[in-house]
Amino acid sequence: MASSKRFKKACEGVDVNKSYSVEEAVKLVKARATAKFDETIEISLNLGVDPKHADQMVRGVVSLPSGSGRTMRVAVFAKGAKAEEAKKAGADLVGAEELAAEVTAGKIDFDRCIATPDMMGIVGRLGKVLGPRNLMPNPKVGTVTMDVTQAIKDAKGGAVEFRVEKAGIVQAGVGKASFTEDAIAANVKAVIDAVMKAKPSGAKGNYMKKISISSTMGPGIKIALASAGVGGAAA
Repeated sequence: MASSKRFKKACEGVDVNKSYSVEEAVKLVKARATAKFDETIEISLNLGVDPKHADQMVRGVVSLPSGSGRTMRVAVFAKGAKAEEAKKAGADLVGAEELAAEVTAGKIDFDRCIATPDMMGIVGRLGKVLGPRNLMPNPKVGTVTMDVTQAIKDAKGGAVEFRVEKAGIVQAGVGKASFTEDAIAANVKAVIDAVMKAKPSGAKGNYMKKISISSTMGPGIKIALASAGVGGAAA
């Protein structure tokens, strides 16, 4: 597929064979985010795992120190006092059976889904709908909890869930092009650190193989593993 003139211009000055420090990569990406909208900056981590095996699954949540730059709509499955707590904490949607019915009907107007443990009997039936969208509440990432106030605060404040895809890739947004270089770099390092800490027991050999960042419309810039503090990537 032919590249646009804008994309070709964005690639100028980027050595595709070179891996840059986090700070250099962020500077290059930010300078090339020239679209008319505030481009999202994304990180892609190529891991040496096969997620088809349960002991090689990588998933978790990380609180971005500089925030995500996104306005997160949060849905909470809760009843009674916990439902009232969720509303006071700023949840955009709160409910139980009626909310489940909306989701089943395909009305999914939220970016993060939280549930109290007693609601999982209802939420569990929504797995085929929420699972493919990576919205299924999970205690491992703090979205099945009785502390709905903290979970909502984390979601609204820049907590980002990550999960390895079939090809062994983890992708996550690390901010907006309008962020300062320091803010983007801090978020990049936070995601890398979280993914390293989530290394599964079944991972063998090189766990972290490659890292790159890019803007929505810009080229990928490779990050040197040593610069990212990935000295112990090999098992």
